[in-house]
Amino acid sequence: MAHQTLKSSYAALAERLNRFPQGAPPSGTLEKILKIIIKEKEAALISQLPIKPFTVAKAARIWKVPVVEAQKVLDELAGRAILVDVEKNGESVYVLPPPMAGFFEFSMMRLRDDIDQKVLAELFYQYMNVEEDFIKHLFTDGETQLGRTFVHEPVLSNENALHVLDYERASEVIKTASCRAVGVCYCRHKMQHVHQACDAPMDICMTFNSSAESLSKHGHARAIDVAEGLDLLQLAYEHNLVQFGENVRQSVNFICNCCGCCCEAMLAAKRFAYLNPIHTTNFLPEIDVEQCTGCGVCVEVCPVEAMSLVSANDPRRPKRKIAKLDADLCLGCGICVRNCRVDALSLKERAERVITPLNGVHKAVVMALERGKLQNLVFDNQVLLSHRALAAVLGAILKLPPIKQLLAQQQVKSRYLEALISKFGN
Repeated sequence: MAHQTLKSSYAALAERLNRFPQGAPPSGTLEKILKIIIKEKEAALISQLPIKPFTVAKAARIWKVPVVEAQKVLDELAGRAILVDVEKNGESVYVLPPPMAGFFEFSMMRLRDDIDQKVLAELFYQYMNVEEDFIKHLFTDGETQLGRTFVHEPVLSNENALHVLDYERASEVIKTASCRAVGVCYCRHKMQHVHQACDAPMDICMTFNSSAESLSKHGHARAIDVAEGLDLLQLAYEHNLVQFGENVRQSVNFICNCCGCCCEAMLAAKRFAYLNPIHTTNFLPEIDVEQCTGCGVCVEVCPVEAMSLVSANDPRRPKRKIAKLDADLCLGCGICVRNCRVDALSLKERAERVITPLNGVHKAVVMALERGKLQNLVFDNQVLLSHRALAAVLGAILKLPPIKQLLAQQQVKSRYLEALISKFGN
């Protein structure tokens, strides 16, 4: 009986996690991961929590327990970075973050001895780097993705700089955040335990605003000031790391500094390149074929293998090679430009600007709509029979191709939705 209870608690939690817009497909490996970082009784309780932020009082009503008891459970979960807790209008508000970017990373963002991080890392590796479902769904479902690339600011020309908006600069995110924190890179920490990590800096991945406030408060990340944040950004530039951050314009919650060999986002960009798993910058590198010496440095530093060497077709020098860009693979990060020794590379604007959601609410709504999960946001109290029934009805409607296509038109991502979100808040 106990075995059956254990199984059903974690299965219910896995189902709850998969209701997020980005999802987490259930699997035996996922349940093993959850059993390491979440207790059986907690799994049963968490599986009932709403997707949208909630108060202690709401959790108490859902769980049918006294507020004091609910407060104790929520604070315990926030203390272990399973939940994120923030103060809003003098009241604690909680949210269960998705697995990524969320409590998967948080479990490896510091060295700890309360869980076996080696075993956990091996399970993460199995779930994300061997099994394909989670990473493929995370990075390729829908048109609006979890994250976007920030341009490598040191290589911006004066002309380029005129066309880079503030939200497209990692430095501006650091300067304007209400709170900043740094933690261990989840990806390289995981790869270290499976003996595949590179030598890029580990203590370099940053969180901001409400996420940084919660993580630093509970010791899962270290609070930093603007100056240290900019120093870390410079360190990332020097190690040719890509800035991969939350795909929003306002209140960015994370910027990871990614290498091409360890980081989930860069690996996904290579594995599923044709599905456009990461939003690019608004730039592409342009190659001056007359200047290019074919040294291959740009090929070596490109994190997603968008650069290659091809024959220059030079009859006078038949062995001469030059760089060639695959624009469909390119993130537009600009790392290749920084490393070109002969100034044969420069950034040019893409023909079409990339659309970035206004904030987390805007992103969640659009992602849910594109993935047929809007019902999970609208009717997110799965404890109530009425919510479950209405969610099922709306979910069925959204799966009808004509309706789904109509709702997912470009105007849903337009100023109309932005205006609604700005007017009514989060």
